[in-house]
Formats: sequence, structure tokens, C-alpha cells
Amino acid sequence: MKFTGIRWTSRRAGIVAATAATAVAGTVGLVAVSYGDDGAEWAAGDGPVTTALHTVDFPAATGREVTVPRRDTDRFAMIGVTWTNPKATFRGTISVRTRAVGGGWSDWQPLELDSHRGPESGAEAGRARGGTDPLWVGASDGVEVRAVAASGGTSDRLPAGLRLELVDPGQPKRRKAGAAGRAPGSRDRLRPVAQLRALEPTATDPAATDTTAPAPTDTTAPAPTDSTAPAETTAPAPTETTAPVETTAPAPATTTAPAPTTASPTAAPNPVPTPKVVTRAGWQADESIVTDPPTYGKTVKAFFVHHTAGTNTYSCADSAAIVRGIEVYHVKSNGWNDIGYNFLVDKCGVVFEGRKGGIDKPVTGAHTYGFNTDTAAIAVLGTYISSGVPVVVQDAIAHVAAYKLGQYGNDPAGTVTLVSGVNGKYPLGQSVTFNRVSGHRDAVATECPGDALYGQLGGLRLKAATITGLALTGVTGGKSGTTWYTRGTSTVSWSVGTPSALIAKFEVLLDGSVVATAAGTARSAAVTVGAGAHTLQIRAAHRLGRTATTAAQTVVGDPTAPTFSAKPEVGLRGGTVNSTSVPVTLSWRAADNAALRAVYLTAPSAITYGPTTTSASVLAKPGVATTWSMKALDWAGNSATASNSRTPMLFPESSASRTGTWSTTYNTAHLGGKALTSTAKGATMKLSFTGRSVSFIATRSSTSGQVYVYLDGVKVATVDLKASSTAYRQAVWTKSWSTSGAHTIKIVVVGTSGRPRVTTDGFGYIK
Repeated sequence: MKFTGIRWTSRRAGIVAATAATAVAGTVGLVAVSYGDDGAEWAAGDGPVTTALHTVDFPAATGREVTVPRRDTDRFAMIGVTWTNPKATFRGTISVRTRAVGGGWSDWQPLELDSHRGPESGAEAGRARGGTDPLWVGASDGVEVRAVAASGGTSDRLPAGLRLELVDPGQPKRRKAGAAGRAPGSRDRLRPVAQLRALEPTATDPAATDTTAPAPTDTTAPAPTDSTAPAETTAPAPTETTAPVETTAPAPATTTAPAPTTASPTAAPNPVPTPKVVTRAGWQADESIVTDPPTYGKTVKAFFVHHTAGTNTYSCADSAAIVRGIEVYHVKSNGWNDIGYNFLVDKCGVVFEGRKGGIDKPVTGAHTYGFNTDTAAIAVLGTYISSGVPVVVQDAIAHVAAYKLGQYGNDPAGTVTLVSGVNGKYPLGQSVTFNRVSGHRDAVATECPGDALYGQLGGLRLKAATITGLALTGVTGGKSGTTWYTRGTSTVSWSVGTPSALIAKFEVLLDGSVVATAAGTARSAAVTVGAGAHTLQIRAAHRLGRTATTAAQTVVGDPTAPTFSAKPEVGLRGGTVNSTSVPVTLSWRAADNAALRAVYLTAPSAITYGPTTTSASVLAKPGVATTWSMKALDWAGNSATASNSRTPMLFPESSASRTGTWSTTYNTAHLGGKALTSTAKGATMKLSFTGRSVSFIATRSSTSGQVYVYLDGVKVATVDLKASSTAYRQAVWTKSWSTSGAHTIKIVVVGTSGRPRVTTDGFGYIK
């Protein structure tokens, strides 16, 4: 078996695997990775892979417990326990501890006792052994095992022929210097089989008399049947039927299914594209241990979902090695002809070809006891009891299910009636109705594929057969409420839950008519929307025939830009004035023929305002001509701009004309460090200016009095300067006009009783 250097990469997140951009015959690649302190590689590499199985027979035990004490071993990465009778149920527990290569010992881990039995008849069934699910433990060279039978009855005892199975999934042969950075002599090949060290396994029950286990063997072929097993272990499987058959009504108990054949059928046409699959050559299956040709049914009526049990913390870079280990375990440990599943998928969503014979053929597997023929199965690497599989795995399973069922015109969302081929969960010959996509537990007394994954099967059926989660998500422009707005030529986008490979096409409907068509991988399309209101929908077609259409949404074609009915303008407002900033009010008016989205101040600073806002309090720099620029934007993306330039000015009170008595007070809190103060009733201060806004600036305090304000010779206000605390440089009165003009402002001291003092800080105006 020559490996041609296909490579794999994995991401540290562990949930998305990189696959080849283009797959030939449905393959993706793998890359060799290091595992363990000595750099041994457990994944595919640049040369042939040699796998091995090391076994240790447990001693016969008359009690309820037997152990394999801690011992050194040859390298292995997968472990399990088998027993002679495939029909014997192990009631109890089997726990293992392993030592990592170059590392320490693990905690005790249970082996899954959910025996799958596998094949139903023929030579494969005749040599089968019962067993646990294999457990991936990574590169290891030490083991300790403890098997304990349940208590409570004579049937709860250890089954005969217990055997420890240590699987080495193999590494590439030694490379030349410089290959992938490895030097000659690196320990990257399988070590010679060494004698297992430490104490031999002993029965821990005092009644046990056989304390020495047979010497371990390096098996290269399926183990022979244990002659000490009960007679029923070598009995042939039932011959009344060997496969499930589809019926339209409950079948009589004597109904028999057509026997599978070794003649490879011609692959039927398939409306579903071939999924990306790591072929047996890609994961480097050991074809030398598969001695019998594959057998075939006539169709695929149902698709069963499994999990392999064991760890979920494996690296996806080790997935190929895990699949190789399962192949070795199924063949050499369980005694089957080949790996039992038709497909396997890791937690990163990478699919592996399982049992040989062609992924496009109805290959008879050893996966669902009693219902192996005319069905297919996929196993997810790991345990999914409390947590389900991620979306990428759901999509992979849905694609493979649609591919296998759709090839024969079977609806993954439908049901089918099959006939049990064995006496198992269902009696031989009993008609059983299944969902086309079912869990292993539906057909066999097992917890597989785990509660969480089993709960996801309804969604998987929908993904495999229908369009799920189709939604219109965007139109170039924007959305206000329930209405989309666009300028004309725009991009429409959508989302969908069904895997892209299962979607034949998308269509964009405008007012019920198709205006754009896109591939199943697309999530957007360009369309032209005329002026005015229209209805917009997305329709998707599944490769197996069903379509789905989003609810109609309103889209408005709007090519017209917004307008400014009033350009941005600033006017002086109340507040604290200083030498670097003057409080002003910015005002504007913008509108749109359809729907205004927002108004933006773009200079001298960037601020966003809502569509109904028409003014805002901002600050301006005195003595500097400032350009106030704004942009109005509608939901369709049309925009308009407007601007004005204004200069705020500060006029010192000392430059104003005055009557009456005024004195100068010095304080750094005043503008320029000083101010004019008067307590004389009738004292005045007057300023003439040309502008569009004016303010009177003064100091407020608890002893401040009142002033009259005259504008252009007319009294317009009485301002009380009293305040609970002293505040300097306050714009206490302002006035603005729509246009600039010549004006005169005069301040008159009222001479308020008990608090006649008025302290002025000057005037402000806008040119």
C-alpha cells in the first residue's frame, strides 16, 4: 500500500478542519503530525503504514474480578477488551489505565460495554467475538486493566475468553534525511515487538487458581475461536434472513430478505454531489487484513447514525490514525472482515470512507445488527451523551445521508419499514418502521449514538432533505423597520442552514418574478430594483426536490438624494465661555423623499445625529473661522452635503462705551484676567457690532444684582445675575438672527436693593 503524500492540516480550535479546495473522486488530504515525546507519528505520512495488534489473554476467573497488573507494553494508541461469545453481554465494568510514551499514567477510564455484535451471518459472523468499544488513548507503552462483573445473579459473571487488545495504528516508514524535517535514525517507525514486562495478569478473587496468563502475541490475522467458549458461541447466525427489506405493510414472520452478493453493482445516478471523503488510501487502511471481498445489497433504504464512544479530546490530526485503529480492532479483535461502518466523521467534520466496496455502492456493513443490508451508517468519532456535535459535523452527516439515500430516490425526512434479520432488539422477521435517518439505538438495544447526538437527528433529517433556516439578511442600502431601501442596482444577501452541497440553486424574486439565479454555494446576488415599492423574496431548491421561499419583504427603490432645507448654522447659547471655546447651538434641517437615515456632522468634528434631530449644543473656537459641514444619508445610501463658515468673536468689556461709575477687578477667572464692576444704578455699557448672534457675558454670585438689556434701543430683557455659587464667564443672555446685520446692545445696572453689584466679562457675537 503506497501512500502518495496527501497532507492534512488542522486548526488549534479543533472544530474546523482544512480540506483540499478541489477533491478528486471525493478525497481530501492528511498531513503527518508528531505525537509523543519521541516524535512518533500516528497519522498518515509519506510512506506505507504498518499496523499491529498486541493481545493478552486474561486468566480464567471463578470470581467476579480479574486484573492485568500494571505492565510495560509495546507501543499502542487504542485499547479494548474482547471475549469469545459475541452474543454474551458483559454486565459490570472494565476500566483501564495507560501510560503515555515518555509521560505518566492516566486516570482510570471505563471502556464502553455497549457491544455492537456487527455482522449477522456468514464467515464474518462465525468468527466474531464480543467486545467493548475501542478507546483511543494516544501513544502509550504501559497498561493496567480491571474487569469486574456485576453482582446480583448467576448470569452476572465474567464472560469466557477475555482478551486485552492493544492496537498500534502504525506510523510511516523511516524517511530520508531532510524529509519533513526528520533526521535519519529518528524513531518514526514501529519498534520490534518486545516481550511484555512486569507481573502476569492474575485473578484477584481468592478462588482463582490460574495466576499465569499465556504469553502475549502480536497478531497479524483474526484471532481463532476460543474452543472453551460455550457451545452457542460457534453456532452460525440465523439463516432465515440476512438483511432488512422494505415493506408497505407489516411483513409476516417468515418474510426473508434477499441475501447480499459479492458482485459489485453499477452505481446508480445520484442527484447529490459526492461528499468530500478521505478515501481508504487517504487514511491508509491496512488492506492486507481484509481477506474477503465486500458484499452488496440492492439499495440504501435507511441511514443509521452512530458514535464510536471514547474520548472527545483527540486532535483531528489524529483522526486518520483513529480510523486505522478502529479498522484493526474490528478485523483482528472483533473478528469481522473489515471496519464495520460505511463512513466515519471526526469532530472537525472530515468524513472518512469506511468499509471498502465503493462509497457510491450499497455496501453491506457490520454496523446495525439485524439491519446491515440495504442500509448505510456513519459513526462520529467520540462520545456524544451530554453534548451534541458541532454544525460542521451535522452538515457532514446530512450530506452523506442525502447522498446515500437520495441515490435511490429515498427521502431522508421520511420513514421506512424494514424486517429484522436476527433475534435482537426485535425478533427475527418482525417488521419495524424507522425514520430513514435513524440512530443506532432505534434498531439495537444500545445507548449509541448518545443522548445529545440522538436529539440532533431531527435537525439532521431536515438538513438532508429540505431547505432549513433560509432568511433574507441584507440589501445594499439599509432597512428601516420592516422595509428595505436601495438605490437601484444592489446586492441581495441571505443565509441558510442546509449545507451548500445539498442546494441546487437560489433564486431572487422581485414582485414574484425571478430576477437573479445563484449557485447553491452563493449567499448573495446582484439585482436591479426600480423606483418605488416592491416585494422581495429568496427561493432555494434542495437537490432532492424540495424548495423553500422566504416571506415577502418590502423593498423600495430610491434613487433620490436627501436635501437640506436649512444649511448648518450656529448661534451663541448660554454657558461658560473661555478663551478657547464658546458655547453655540448648531441647527439644520434635512429631509428625504423616502426615509432619512441619519445626519452626520463631518467638520470640525464627527458626530452622528438621528433623522429627526435638527439642533445640537456644541462648542466653537473664538476668533477662528470654522466651517461646519454636514451630510444627510437616506436608507438607500443616497447622500447630500451642506456647510457654512462662521467666526465667533469675544469683545472685552473694557472696549465698550460706558456711563456711570465702573471699577476694574482683577482675577484670573475672568476673561483676560480682569473685569468691570459697577454698583451704581443706571450705569451703562454699550457695544455696536455686525453679526447674526450676540451674547452678554457676566459673573454670577449670591450678591450679584440685575441688569436691563436693550437691543437696538429697545429693552428686551431683565437678567438677574444672582446664583447660589460664584460662576465666572457666563453667557447669561443671547440673541440670534437668520441673517447678519448691524446691531447695538446696551447693559443698564438696575441697582438691586441689597445686592446692586454687576460684574461684566464682555460680549460675544458671530460674524
